Amino acid sequence: MASSAPPSLDGRAMSYMFLLALQFGFQPALTRQFTPSGINRSTVILVQEIMKFGFAASMLRLSSTPDEIAKLYQRWSLGEWFQVAAVPAGLYAVQNVAALTAYQHLDALTFNVLNQTKTLSAALCCYVVMGRRQSVMQVLALLLLLVSALIMEGVLPLPGSDGSTSTSSSSSSEDDTQSNWDTQHLTYGVFPILLASFISGLAGALSQKNLQSAGGGRNPYQFSMELCAASATMLGLKLAVNSISSGHNNSKSVIGGGSMWEGWTLATLIPIATNSAGGIVVGLVTKYAGSVRKGFALIFGILLSGLVQEFVTKEEGGGSVRPEQIVGGLIAAVSLYLHATNPPRPSTSSSPSSSSSVDDTKKTN
Repeated sequence: MASSAPPSLDGRAMSYMFLLALQFGFQPALTRQFTPSGINRSTVILVQEIMKFGFAASMLRLSSTPDEIAKLYQRWSLGEWFQVAAVPAGLYAVQNVAALTAYQHLDALTFNVLNQTKTLSAALCCYVVMGRRQSVMQVLALLLLLVSALIMEGVLPLPGSDGSTSTSSSSSSEDDTQSNWDTQHLTYGVFPILLASFISGLAGALSQKNLQSAGGGRNPYQFSMELCAASATMLGLKLAVNSISSGHNNSKSVIGGGSMWEGWTLATLIPIATNSAGGIVVGLVTKYAGSVRKGFALIFGILLSGLVQEFVTKEEGGGSVRPEQIVGGLIAAVSLYLHATNPPRPSTSSSPSSSSSVDDTKKTN
């Protein structure tokens, strides 16, 4: 039986946690800055999956001996790849497109806090798909996380507030506040990130179940490569079909919109690269620091995203951090801490199971 003690927190673990917090905190701002709103989102996700495949392949080569890699390829089969990776990969492809849409229409702090509702989704889906239970404190933490999201979106007004933001600002500030609540904010910001969070939990639960039923011996980097290959294949076929049906002069993406490479610049690769590398860092943090300490890195990332919004993107129209965001972010941080530090006590009749989060199965943040 594996030891329940967390890994020692050495310099390597601290470095990976710091990198994860940086990526988590800056990713929304980078995506919003360098990914135009009219860009074809399917092509962005396609390139991202290809880049993730390259990162995962590099990590597999660095972390395994030639004999180990040879054995992995000898045991690999097309049928098993399709069975294990096809459905989760399709879900992840939709999740990535939804998350990219939300990136482009939400500020950094709101995105990262609402994105943490995937913890609630993961808990629910793990229970439905795998029967994996939560402790009482974890259930309370998940409810607290839901409260934080409702506060940030103004559904639950703060004490002393009438549910609307202050009107003492200038008329331009009032216009910004009003635009925050228009249909576009809800349709292209809040709804996509909540959809992405739910899909993340469902796909993660299915991935974990498939891996365990396959014997549990699958290399995590190999599984990341399989997911990327399946997602890239689906997106590539989708783009090809759309290109043929719409004509090569006006190729449209049903999900993403815009011609295939419209709006692309060299800088567009920056958020794609950081998001791809972040997926690898998640696995490294889990391995060398543990899933509990990964939660601490995400908490720091939430706080960092608030600083980015206040001091970096504010000058670019990102807006100041609102009181609702501060309170919601702090509640989300407390929720993550409580959920990570209060796992359910193992029963004597059940076999030990992995304590890592569902998102760790899939390689992304």
